[in-house]
Amino acid sequence: MSSAHPETDHDRIREWAESHGGRPAKVETEGEGGILRLDFQEPDEDLIEIDWTEFFEIFEDRKLALLLPEGRDSRFNKFVSRD
Repeated sequence: MSSAHPETDHDRIREWAESHGGRPAKVETEGEGGILRLDFQEPDEDLIEIDWTEFFEIFEDRKLALLLPEGRDSRFNKFVSRD
């Protein structure tokens, strides 16, 4: 069974996402920010593509970490609280 590790380093997150064909995105919600996502392959019409600057502003504001897989082939990822 594969394991995942929490990542907070912006460069590592961006590098991992882009190496897997991911783009920064969010789900629009009431209030500020939105729910962060990484969009892979064909754009998901329910997601709004954003730039990395906005992505990491929301990421830091919400004090998030991104769980990433130990294996190189998996696109598994999950946003979690740093606490």
